[in-house]
Formats: sequence, C-alpha cells, structure tokens
Amino acid sequence: MQARPLEGIRVVDYSHFLAGPYVGRCLAALGAEVIKVERPGSGDAGRQHATVLDDEQSGYFLQLNMGKRGVSVNMRDARGKEFMQRLCDSADVFVENYRPGALNKLGLGYDELSARNPGLVYCSISAYGHTGPDAHRAGFGLIAEAKSGIMQMIGTPGEPPPLMRISLGDMYTGIHAVAAINAALLGRVKSGRGQHIDMALYDTLVSMHEYAVQCYTMQGILPEQTGHDMPTSTLYGVFRAADGDLVIAAQVDDAWKRFAALLEAHGGPDGFGTDTRFHTLAGRNANRLDILSVVKPWVASRPVAQVLELLDGIDVPCAKVQRIDEVLADPQIVARGMVVEQEHPRYGKLRLPNLPFRFSDCDTTIREVAPDLGQHNAEVAQSLGFGPAEIDAMQTEGVLYSKVRP
Repeated sequence: MQARPLEGIRVVDYSHFLAGPYVGRCLAALGAEVIKVERPGSGDAGRQHATVLDDEQSGYFLQLNMGKRGVSVNMRDARGKEFMQRLCDSADVFVENYRPGALNKLGLGYDELSARNPGLVYCSISAYGHTGPDAHRAGFGLIAEAKSGIMQMIGTPGEPPPLMRISLGDMYTGIHAVAAINAALLGRVKSGRGQHIDMALYDTLVSMHEYAVQCYTMQGILPEQTGHDMPTSTLYGVFRAADGDLVIAAQVDDAWKRFAALLEAHGGPDGFGTDTRFHTLAGRNANRLDILSVVKPWVASRPVAQVLELLDGIDVPCAKVQRIDEVLADPQIVARGMVVEQEHPRYGKLRLPNLPFRFSDCDTTIREVAPDLGQHNAEVAQSLGFGPAEIDAMQTEGVLYSKVRP
C-alpha cells in the first residue's frame, strides 16, 4: 500500500461548525496531520450541536473532527499567541470559516501569516466571500440555499419551499475547498508560494445550477416548483406505491420505450407502449399529464418491491425512497464501506458516515476518534520547540486549556 497522498502536510484547522471542519476531516483522511484549534472552555460550538452525548461531545462533532489532533489555546495570553504563530509557521495549510476580517484582530489573517510563512495555503470559507457588497454579512447554508435560487425550485407549487434537511451549501463548499487546497499545494511545488483561497457558500450553490441559469439566459424561462416530477424530463420523478415511495428515471427514449411496453404488458392500456407521441422527449413533455394519468395508478396498485423487480428486469433505473435505517443496512453501502466504525474510549462503538474517497492503493478510512478539548496540547507544543517547563506552565496557567477525560 502507498502512503496516503497528503502525508507530511500539516493543516491548522481553525474552524467551527460544518464547512471548515469537513475540510479538515477530508484532508485528514487523505493523510494530512490536521490540528484542530479550539477556544478555551467551550471549544467548537459544534460540540453542543445535534445528538449531544455529554457536556462536550456530540455526534456532529465526532463525525466532522475524526482523525484530528486537538489543541485549545488562550490567544489573549502572549504565550498563547506565540504558540499559534509557531504553529502557523510550521503549517502548510490554514483553514478558517469566520466572517471576513474577524481573524485579523487575532493576528491570524492571511496577510500576517503569509508574511511569516510564504508557502502557506490559507483557505477561508464564508457565506458571501471576502469581496462584494455582502462580504460583511453573516450567513449559514440556509441563507445561501435561499439566495442561490435552489430553494425556490423545490417543493410543491403554491407552497413555501421545504428545508433541504442536509447542509448542501456547507458540504459542497467544503469539498470544493478540498479540491482548491490540493491544487494550491500542487501549484506551490512549482512556485514555492502559497496563496489565499476565498470560498463562499453562495458562490458554490450558484455554481451548482446545471440547467436553471441556461433556461433563463438562453430562453427567458424561469424554473418553477414542480413537485414530484420534472416537466422538462418526462418520465423522471417520485411515485407512491402501495407500501412506500420510489423513484423512476425513464426519461431517455430507449428506457421509456421499454418502460411503456412493460406497463402495457402488465395491466396498462392497450397501445401505451407503441404510442409514438411518447417516443421523443419533446413528445413526452407535451403529453406529460396523459402519461402521469397512466403511470401513477399503475405504480400505486403495486408494492415497491414488485415495481422495482419489474423495472430492474428491463434495465430502467429505479430505487426505493429509503429511510436512514434502510440506508445503513443496504448491502451496497456495506460493501463500499460507507459506514465507518470507531471504538471510542467513553461511548464504545461509533458508526458514522465514511467519506467517499476510494484509492486503488491506499486506505483513507479514519479510525481515530475526534479529540477531546485540548487533548494534544503537550505533544503539539513539543513539536513546536517548547520545552517541558514551558509546557507545564502553560497548561497549569490555562494558556493551553484541556478538558481531557479518563
């Protein structure tokens, strides 16, 4: 097995909640040494987020910070500031997701850190980015989802759009940041210099539009809420069966013809499979309501498993709309190792989502659990050249704060 691609790279993860910590987790999986820096006392606010296990850990924090080493530093003390300066001088990458300008007050802005460490790749993640009229505004993924036009396109016509229930803006921005960081590290090999990467949640969600922008700029058409199917891509949508829901993707001509013939052979109206009105995408879109009037009751009269078996038999893409418990038990997910198991010293066995990286010759699965607050203060301080007496004094006096449990 090869070494993981980023072994030997040191990352300072000075971030909180989701987008930044997700970047750190990805870089740790790829082999980087990721040092999670938290404020004394409460640490990352994500420790108190969903599924709180005790007064300092949550499932949210455990998932996003596995594989990292943890330090907690009092930047108000001169020794804490020196600790952070040495740490950043030793780093290849610095990740932060505070409002633009906030870290300048701590001496942790790009200009100051890059002056000391010209090779530093400094990645900022914020709601709107570091330029533009909204750069100063606070925001979360929800704000970017609403602003980007994505939220307006989903849901049932005439009703407010639903919440997406996954952090699309944070995760999509985070993985783009991972790509940009790796590109900057590669560029540094030639130039010898790092650079500032400015990632915005709003930008990345706007970049996701694969058809809506073109519809408007090329045809003057504004996308609308369509509910459970896509009027521009018939037949493609969600359908209710007798005992659950499933999705069918028969929008391609060949798949549609197989699907229509199957319906006719299994109780559908005569001639449905040979109706040439439906043999092109334009024809299906123009006659969408006629098609739905046949497909919906046909699906509704059968259990999900029967519909899936019939459609799988003719190679028409389909799937059950699964609950999370069904996802975790799905043989495909098990075979792909998409649930990672970790043994935690306090909580026992943890089962958390894995990352989707798959390399032919190295394993990127993280086995190390997320750190306790300040768990690795001493060993990181030692790596920065602080002596035993200095480390003891900083720990005793709370410059290096820890809340390590047995």
